Amino acid sequence: MARGRRRGGGRRGRGSGPSPGSSADIAASVGLMAAQLGMCGLSSGHAEAMKRVIASSDVDRDHAMRMVEDMERNESDSTGSLEMEDFGPLHEAVSTGRMETCKYLVEQLGFDINADAKDDSGMTPLACAVLHGKAIAVRYLLDRGADLDKQDNKGFTPLHYGTKEGKDGLVRLLLSKGASVDVSSCEGTPLHIAASYGKCGIMEILLQHNADPNRVSADLGTPMAVVLCVAFTPGQMSESVALKCLKLLVKGGADLNCRNPDTPLVIATSRNLTECVEYLLEVGADANIPMNHGGMTPIEIAADSGRRKLVEILFPFTSPIQSVSNWSVEGIMVHAKSSNPKNKDKQSDKEKATKKLDTGPSKSSSKGGDKDKKAELKLLGAKAVEGKDYAGASKFYNEAIKVDPADAALYSNRSLCLLKSGEAHAALLDANACIRLRPDWPKGYYRKGAAFMVLKEYKEACDAFMAGVKLDPASVEMHEAFWDAVEAMKEHCDEQSDDSSD
Repeated sequence: MARGRRRGGGRRGRGSGPSPGSSADIAASVGLMAAQLGMCGLSSGHAEAMKRVIASSDVDRDHAMRMVEDMERNESDSTGSLEMEDFGPLHEAVSTGRMETCKYLVEQLGFDINADAKDDSGMTPLACAVLHGKAIAVRYLLDRGADLDKQDNKGFTPLHYGTKEGKDGLVRLLLSKGASVDVSSCEGTPLHIAASYGKCGIMEILLQHNADPNRVSADLGTPMAVVLCVAFTPGQMSESVALKCLKLLVKGGADLNCRNPDTPLVIATSRNLTECVEYLLEVGADANIPMNHGGMTPIEIAADSGRRKLVEILFPFTSPIQSVSNWSVEGIMVHAKSSNPKNKDKQSDKEKATKKLDTGPSKSSSKGGDKDKKAELKLLGAKAVEGKDYAGASKFYNEAIKVDPADAALYSNRSLCLLKSGEAHAALLDANACIRLRPDWPKGYYRKGAAFMVLKEYKEACDAFMAGVKLDPASVEMHEAFWDAVEAMKEHCDEQSDDSSD
């Protein structure tokens, strides 16, 4: 695939331009030099060399000189959300909105408008233009026939970038030109991405263009599951925004009882999202479908967590459970308490800790106070883990994340607790959050691999553990986890082979 130089045959873009001959040679020379420069600004030596070559040819000298001078002049202005070095001249031109340079590269020098960036991203010029919100460049590339659905190394299309960056207008434009709405990536479909960031406006646009609200991502589950899991993470999405997202998905045809990873009602109950629970029941969610791991129904989950209000909400929608002799709100609460002995042993400690947290520093506390509070919460969480009280530990880590949502270790610790509590998909989300915050920390990849193992996604588990091995080659634990995942994948493949032969 062409990467910044003219393709064989010397054919220019449509429209007028210098005639073939020496101008073709100069176009190739300039294109080659520009490609060698990557997306960086021109050095004075490169710029002077290009000017000398242009001056000695019959190319449109004024136009070419302006292009080079424009690249020199804008060297210090090439800012954006990505480091543009080594992407390629056309990628840099569209990302910074330098349309004269862009047109010259495409129409005079024959640059490939669908070329991959020269770094490891694999982004196209169209994806770069969308990412940086350059509408004029986007329209120009679309008019020239740019590939709407070409995926980069993350599986992202331009529509994924427009969605993630909240570019409503560009999302509409891409869809109006025929962009595929359900392409999967490492972060799911565009609808998964819109759901995970609470971008209600873009969710509505995608659903209007027939986005599938029931598409399942291996990492995330359905878009509805994504909304509920993200709403559970402090600082990510308010419950009111989550509720608005749910309503859009239900209107778009989302399955209220999809069990991948668990039903929306199970997830909402587990995360104490009261308004979401009420809405899901109102629109017909089945309160009698149990969670996949552990078999508890939503009302049992609520009672086991001591959430009486949720028990009261769920009670009219739940069929009597045989093991609960006194089928009433009070009877359910008493049964949950009596069937979970560790609640008695640890109740006083939790009450003391909660009381201490409630009477802690106010919002105007100093950073030092927040640091002390976070350290105390981490200690309480660690003690709960030692006692195998993973639900209790999760609550302490929830509070700690509210204090410092940028601490990757807190997400790693909570991921462990969620995994031990049978919430593998939620554990995976926390592992991914840990990796985003500290991509060079092996622990995040270990947590991710562990979650994939429980989910029986063995290939993904191998990939996660191998990423950890690359970061910490001396880790015996990481090596053993990787080979365990390889063995599990082999056994899984053998089982599938045996089943097919039968």
